[in-house]
Amino acid sequence: MATFELYRRSTIGMCLTDTLDEMVQNGTLTPDIAIQVLVQFDKSMTEALDTQVKSKVSIKGHLHTYRFCDNVWTFILQDASFKSEECQETVGQVKIVACDSKLLSQ
Repeated sequence: MATFELYRRSTIGMCLTDTLDEMVQNGTLTPDIAIQVLVQFDKSMTEALDTQVKSKVSIKGHLHTYRFCDNVWTFILQDASFKSEECQETVGQVKIVACDSKLLSQ
């Protein structure tokens, strides 16, 4: 299964990376094992988001910047409002990165 490395820049991905770096520096893990853990993290995040998340959210805001490069869309919204069935939240600025899931099956 092909994966994207997008989730490594999430909060949980950064914490995992920091922890793995520390374990490699302490000699607890080899660099090869740390890389295998990150690859598994990428696969697990992709699978979990595909199979377990069923929520829908609508997003409205002022489109500040957009870009399409290497089949990846990047949007920067200002004064963005996220609305789901349960709640609504407004944030000052948000960056959304979207990839074509069809690329994973190639």
